[in-house]
Amino acid sequence: MDKYEITQRIERFAPPELAEDWDCSGWGVEVKEHDEIHKIMLCLTVTNDVVNQARKAHCDMIISHHPLFYVPIEWRDINIYSAHTNLDRTDGGTTDTLIAALGFKVSGKEDFLRFVDCEISVDDFVEKLREISPNLRYVNNFDSKILHRIAFCAGSGTEFINAAQEQGADALVTGDLKFHTALDSEIVVFDIGHFESEILVLPVLASLLSDVKIIYAEEHSPFIY
Repeated sequence: MDKYEITQRIERFAPPELAEDWDCSGWGVEVKEHDEIHKIMLCLTVTNDVVNQARKAHCDMIISHHPLFYVPIEWRDINIYSAHTNLDRTDGGTTDTLIAALGFKVSGKEDFLRFVDCEISVDDFVEKLREISPNLRYVNNFDSKILHRIAFCAGSGTEFINAAQEQGADALVTGDLKFHTALDSEIVVFDIGHFESEILVLPVLASLLSDVKIIYAEEHSPFIY
């Protein structure tokens, strides 16, 4: 398949105009003489290890969620394309995929945030989250027992704690929670890990490219628990 048809399919699903201004979604490496794609490696993040995996598997292209902010010279022989904040914000993207994996349905959205209206105890919700992320950590500064409105933002979304609270959420599910942010939070914040919250979206990308050979990179969170 032509690589531009591949990127068009992705962009129809996650339009580039949804991306943040600072984002580097799109082509990271565009190898002019390699237009026909027979095998794609999907990954969350492009690293030296992932590039080497792609080469060993004879992939013609790497598609990632996280974009390249710089490109090492040794990577410039393989097509690399990323869908980042546009994939986060589009319907059916990273956050929606996370919510679906937990068995919930989206009841509202506000920019990057998605909301689920429900009634579930904190303890029961913790058990649900641990099925996705055994390394879950959370803060519950006011000892909340029941959750009625939960905000979700896959990846690094703790900057949206106040926005979630303003929209009536009593909890936020995200990754990359920092100490002082946790200390100050007036709502329950569940940190399931950046990697764990986003890796679920890769099969969504694969479903857009069902007529191309897809290989998933072997990758994992860099944190050791």
